[in-house]
Amino acid sequence: MKWKILCGLPANEGLKQFVRPIIKKEAFSNLKNRVRLGKTIFYVVTKPYSYGATRGTLAICFNERKKNDLKESRYDEIENAQNQLAQDKPIKEGLEILFSKNGHLVPARLAEEEELDGYSFIFTTASLSTAEMVKLYFDKDLVEKAFQSLKGVVRLRPIRHWLYNRVVAHVFICYLAYLLLSLLQLRLKKLSLSPVAALQELYTLYKVYLRDNRKGFQLSRMVALTKSQEKIMKTIDKKLWAKCSQ
Repeated sequence: MKWKILCGLPANEGLKQFVRPIIKKEAFSNLKNRVRLGKTIFYVVTKPYSYGATRGTLAICFNERKKNDLKESRYDEIENAQNQLAQDKPIKEGLEILFSKNGHLVPARLAEEEELDGYSFIFTTASLSTAEMVKLYFDKDLVEKAFQSLKGVVRLRPIRHWLYNRVVAHVFICYLAYLLLSLLQLRLKKLSLSPVAALQELYTLYKVYLRDNRKGFQLSRMVALTKSQEKIMKTIDKKLWAKCSQ
């Protein structure tokens, strides 16, 4: 269809063979390779690459903090597994490949597991700069959060629809979720607060309704807002805030 694509690639054996000599040769953590995305720092090296018959550009992205986090997390799991093995107890599934039949840690297997810690791979057929590739790919968080909201807040299940009308309805709800999160992000720009963080902050917000059928009396009151909730509501919509504060 000749569409321009930007996607992540799994670290299969073919990709590993391609990137191994590059990782060994290149000094990733230097200023010329540095790309900042919010609070995250990537060090990126790009190379021409063919995915099957499709030619494009491969961005090898290194996140030093992620590498260290994965390392410490894995070491915690290994130490726990060693204690479990010493007591003849089962260990976490997936860790057994790091140990010999005698229960000893195999350094070569550990090194293999650690080989690509902190690395991720982006492939594109578009003419993009390194910074544009990183931003467009890793800044897709809003789209993912839209689908998370469908599973969480909206509780839309099941997603396996086959009838035409149901598929259309599902896509429409997905579109609305994305639209609302985008509008919320726009309104919250002054606060430097993400839509999801704002929704989590407002999660405890609720309104109480009281009604006396005998006397025809009814009353509604919003639960007291925290300073943070009040600030978010005022930023989103002052009219909405005025209604909530009544």
